[in-house]
Amino acid sequence: MPPELRGRLAELIRWIDPGPGATHLVSDISGWWRDPAVLASLGPALVTPFQQSRPTVVISPAVTGYLLGPLAATALGIGFVAAHKPGDGRLPPGTLTWAQGPPDYRGRQLDLAVRDRNLEAGDRVLVVDDWVSTGAQVRALYEICAARHATPVGTATVVADCPPEVAAELRIQSLLTGADLTPLTP
Repeated sequence: MPPELRGRLAELIRWIDPGPGATHLVSDISGWWRDPAVLASLGPALVTPFQQSRPTVVISPAVTGYLLGPLAATALGIGFVAAHKPGDGRLPPGTLTWAQGPPDYRGRQLDLAVRDRNLEAGDRVLVVDDWVSTGAQVRALYEICAARHATPVGTATVVADCPPEVAAELRIQSLLTGADLTPLTP
């Protein structure tokens, strides 16, 4: 990854104090989408570590994954599959394969679903997301892959803020780590 991209990604994050009682600041990554050079570089930078794995499809969870996933898929010349969350009110019609991840960084257990017709047995799946803190969503997507007889080749993320053993287990490659960013306390 070009060193200027790494610096620019860290520079464009804004930290927002959600108010009284907050235990951590909330990241605002919208600056990544506003900067055309960053936007053009994200897809290729995310997929570089996985090119030799020859993925056949990229899967990303709602919401920011719907932007990053297609950027990564385009960089690889492959297709994109959206992973839906039941709370977004826009579940697609048709048969879905569901999985529930372990608790996330807020203690919530999130359900994810993929439209069956878009994930085939034998697919080699690259999971792409903006930020991985616990690996909960990644685990749910790997479970969906197993249920559909597809093989996850790993996970590409902009920021990995998870323990090293989680990153190793889930084959996570990131452009930044939590250590590259400002402290997350208000």
